[in-house]
Amino acid sequence: MDFLELAKQRCTTRGFTDRQIDKDSLDRILSAGRVAPTACNKQPQRIIVVQKPENILKVQKAYKTFGSKCVLIVCRDRRNELIRPFDGKCSGDLDIGIICDHMMLAARELNIGSVMVGLFDPHIMRKEFDIPEYIEPAALLILGYPSGGFLSKERHSVERKPLSETVMYEKYDEDKKQYRE
Repeated sequence: MDFLELAKQRCTTRGFTDRQIDKDSLDRILSAGRVAPTACNKQPQRIIVVQKPENILKVQKAYKTFGSKCVLIVCRDRRNELIRPFDGKCSGDLDIGIICDHMMLAARELNIGSVMVGLFDPHIMRKEFDIPEYIEPAALLILGYPSGGFLSKERHSVERKPLSETVMYEKYDEDKKQYRE
């Protein structure tokens, strides 16, 4: 599949069927996260795969799971982070975003829906899943087969700003009229 077509087909899914994700599909999704680039190849991701019903209930204490039978708790190991010396910015959250994006695209290629969530209570996750202090729960990647299908790939023409509003060339320009066609 053409990459841009795949990217257009990926959408947030907030309703899943009871169908379990098979091991081969899950391994493919996890492998996509494994090969994702990270700053200085530090690979800070630590992923907890949650599929047992009693553990899905633990996740639900921190955030809703939309009926999903598979949640990835995507954590970052804070022991060996790359810190930008100029302002103290840590690469870890960027890395986790890239890793999750790779996994969401891999899921969509397999007709599996996803939603990446950052708005959950990490203290609950830490307690419920015995996560040590140096491991930070950074995101939930909720996966499954969509109960209502996928959104149209054409939605981007109306739901996304045009490049002319978000891309500038050579310098920051508040008027954003530098887009080249």
